[in-house]
Amino acid sequence: MLSPLIRTCTQKDIEVLVETIRRSFQDVALRFDLTRQNAPRHPSNCTKDWIQKDMERGVTYYVAENENIVAGCVALEQANSEVCYLERLAVLPYQRHRGFGKALVTHALSEAKLLGAKHVNIGIIAEHSELKNWYREIGFVDGESKEFPHLPFRVAFMSYEVNKNCRQ
Repeated sequence: MLSPLIRTCTQKDIEVLVETIRRSFQDVALRFDLTRQNAPRHPSNCTKDWIQKDMERGVTYYVAENENIVAGCVALEQANSEVCYLERLAVLPYQRHRGFGKALVTHALSEAKLLGAKHVNIGIIAEHSELKNWYREIGFVDGESKEFPHLPFRVAFMSYEVNKNCRQ
């Protein structure tokens, strides 16, 4: 397993974030037949405006670099004093299965702990069983599953209890 450099992103990173997120989610969009028409807010359709607005409202993005090349990214949003959201975990297809995703999630969980969060929550496509199992291995537990009228898939919510699982 690699030890990537994980750094906090700035406005200068917006273009590389958009490209990383879009490219990383293309296979998911194909697998679940997600298009700009039926799932306009799916990360495969990410735009500079999305990232800009996220940063303006306090969402922090991190990238994992391997030999000065971005391999993936993740976003962490503090919803309130006790809850953070893990969002847009993206690892480029040719960089997968090398530990970058886990390194990014571990970093985000540590940052959430520093913020005083008790839980880190995620929402994923409910039918994406491999991803669900991957998050379970990290320590996330299943929550409810819910349908939304504007989405062509069910969303499965998962949660990570920071103080129980995260060690520093």
